[in-house]
Amino acid sequence: MTPLYLSRAVAPLALLVLAACGGGGGGGSAPPPPGNSSSGSSSSSSSSSSSGGQTITFGNASVHDPSIVKVGSEYYVFGSHLAAARSTDLMNWTLVADGVNNANPLFTNVLTTLQSTFDWSQVQSLWAPDVVRLANGQYYFYYNSCRGDSPLSELGVASSASITGPYATPRRILRSGMNGISEDGVTTYDAQVHPNVVDPQVFFDAANRLWMIYGSYSGGIFILSMDATTGLPDPSQGYGQHLLGGYHARIEGAYVIHNATTGFYYLFSSFGGLAANGAYNIRVARSQNPNGPYFDAAGTDMSGVRGNPAVPFDDTRIAPHAQKLLGNFQYTLAAGETGTAEGYVSPGHNSAFFENGNYYLVFHTRFPNRGEAHEIRVHQLFFNAQGWPVVAPFRYVPLSMASPAVSADVTNADAAGAYKLIDHGKDISTTIKTSQAIRLEANGDVSGAVTGTWIHRGANLVDVTIGGTLYNGVLSRQFNPNAGRFVVTFSAQSIAGVSLWGARTGD
Repeated sequence: MTPLYLSRAVAPLALLVLAACGGGGGGGSAPPPPGNSSSGSSSSSSSSSSSGGQTITFGNASVHDPSIVKVGSEYYVFGSHLAAARSTDLMNWTLVADGVNNANPLFTNVLTTLQSTFDWSQVQSLWAPDVVRLANGQYYFYYNSCRGDSPLSELGVASSASITGPYATPRRILRSGMNGISEDGVTTYDAQVHPNVVDPQVFFDAANRLWMIYGSYSGGIFILSMDATTGLPDPSQGYGQHLLGGYHARIEGAYVIHNATTGFYYLFSSFGGLAANGAYNIRVARSQNPNGPYFDAAGTDMSGVRGNPAVPFDDTRIAPHAQKLLGNFQYTLAAGETGTAEGYVSPGHNSAFFENGNYYLVFHTRFPNRGEAHEIRVHQLFFNAQGWPVVAPFRYVPLSMASPAVSADVTNADAAGAYKLIDHGKDISTTIKTSQAIRLEANGDVSGAVTGTWIHRGANLVDVTIGGTLYNGVLSRQFNPNAGRFVVTFSAQSIAGVSLWGARTGD
């Protein structure tokens, strides 16, 4: 989550932009407080159907900044406000915890257990956590608390024999926002170059070494090597190694996964602000090493991607970089489709995982015309011919639920036809990108709102060229809730980091 604070060098501006942790663009707001039935961490159900189509039911929950862990046959997500939910199918979620109060089962009397943390941050609030299981069988809950109108944050870890807690024996790892010497023991803390110690993710690399990546706005995203026995950082690292961001660039929510097939580590992060007016969007860069350097497809070293020190929270210097996977969008209803058109506002702060040959992206999102209400969403991730992840155009529903049954293989003949196209662009903007009508013609042309060519490369790989720009993509079948059926889709990406989504309509 994002505390909007400034270094002492620009402190006179602070009163103009103060917000709680997780603030959006230029005076944005914190995530809604727990217990708000319309926009807090509440559960609700929704079903999707179309006249004569298939009905799929979802059980939605509101967990901001969901970090996913699988235990046995159940998936758990942990998020801000000490919220947590579980699911057996990635579609139906049930809250198991919510709210920073002594009734929360994740900690026994959390207000007492983490009192020293709250004393430092000066607020009884907890933000985006992460949970990992170590070799001793214990679960380690990495918590953090941020004041928000100053850089006061503390990050620590507690452990439990159960994924649902109670977590105990908290140990402090890092602090930020001090008036004096920083965690490196040498330099005075400066919010433009030192990190805000929030938004941790702890992960194992391909060699089974443990790492923690963290940070939000301020000095950027940092990484520490960790002791896999204790769950604590290796000694003498200070804040660790800088990976990207700085000078209050609006970058946060870092999360790393490794793809054994491509050999790359993929660093996801959210650019922009989390509020409905904050223009949150999910981006990715990659590296051959867990601790970087990370690059985008254009070859930009992300460690040099920072904000403007003279203009806090200015997006101009960061918007051109990293691969933008998705941002604000909304489909237009096609003929025969019913219900509220699918669309997201400020999707972000994701986690991701690999299971049974498939990759998944887990994130929270807001929605068009629904204010700050937010819910968990899970989408499949695919990797294109260039080894970059692309996101499925609709939320996850397993193909095994299709009735009548359909094949995962999308042939050239299957792919040809009418589509609604979303161009996610590369901007950090509150504009909601609406779909346009196009056709992938059987002769290889693209016609309609945009023109170009396309070619099926086999194995569900597709190349789409529009306006002279090549987009490498993946074909799949996804459930379109407005149509009430599984439809052919494509998700493609250019070297410049622009993503296109296409969803079949009509014939």
